Amino acid sequence: MSDSPAAPTPYEVLGVSSTVSQEELRRAYRRLARETHPDTGGTAAAFQAVQAAWELVGDPQDRARYDRGESLVMDAVSGDSGAGGFSATVHQTRSSSRGASVRARSYGHPGGQARERFLTLMREWMGRGTELDDPYDPALVRSAPREIRQLLAVALAEEATARAVSSLGIGFTIWNDVAVHPASDEKLDHIVLGPAGLFAIRSADWGSEVKLAKGEVVGPGIPHDEEPLHELYRSAKSFGRQAGVRFTGHIVVVPDDALVVPFDVVQRGRLAGSLLVRRSLLPKILRDGANAAGRESVDRAFELRPRLQEAVRFV
Repeated sequence: MSDSPAAPTPYEVLGVSSTVSQEELRRAYRRLARETHPDTGGTAAAFQAVQAAWELVGDPQDRARYDRGESLVMDAVSGDSGAGGFSATVHQTRSSSRGASVRARSYGHPGGQARERFLTLMREWMGRGTELDDPYDPALVRSAPREIRQLLAVALAEEATARAVSSLGIGFTIWNDVAVHPASDEKLDHIVLGPAGLFAIRSADWGSEVKLAKGEVVGPGIPHDEEPLHELYRSAKSFGRQAGVRFTGHIVVVPDDALVVPFDVVQRGRLAGSLLVRRSLLPKILRDGANAAGRESVDRAFELRPRLQEAVRFV
């Protein structure tokens, strides 16, 4: 099972509360194992999800370790697998550390809005008067409702993307958490300007595999009324109209394990050329350009930078 905060917990997969007895848990597992087995009309994916959930909590000792958060390996700082839990440390504004001369210029606070909402809802969920020593404690995060965990997953995804693109070099400029309208919370996660063009980027993590279907990103973790690429396109178009700029491309970037192929491209319609990309491939896409014919000149990038710097407002 995915370690993403947005992924269903084993209890959610098995359809039970985290407080049920081990016997009730076992009964739920047996029932779902029968229902989801391909030989009885289920699917391989659903059956495998049930098996993965049972492996985490089927044994009482494993369940106790899971409930303590010991098997959680996401690290909010590095974005890599490791032994740590969630950390409140986030990417700050423009790079100023040693070696910044070879890094992209970066402005804004990636994941900041999602972090703030996560903390607000976590405190509301815990209740007034409750001491919240560490809102990122893995066991506490796991026990929170999925809509709260989703906010943390978004923050982690945006921070990871910001780190990935910051190594592109001084020819690139990145604006994070950019307001689409001055009086609205609607935002573009990232705007990236470089020699290959101007890109609007959404960082996403739905805790499940995703794919392109009929020109849109779909997957079991994406609500039916959500249209990630269309929403990104509309937000970018609205911002571009106000700023007097036109985006070269629109990209939804996801964790590597969420996409079977390295990237996929919308082939037809007004979103033609828009991309769904694994995060590890994003720097190459931004460096080389999604479409060589649409490459901006270096002079053009320098011309657009002050215009964008003037237009950008952060959420």
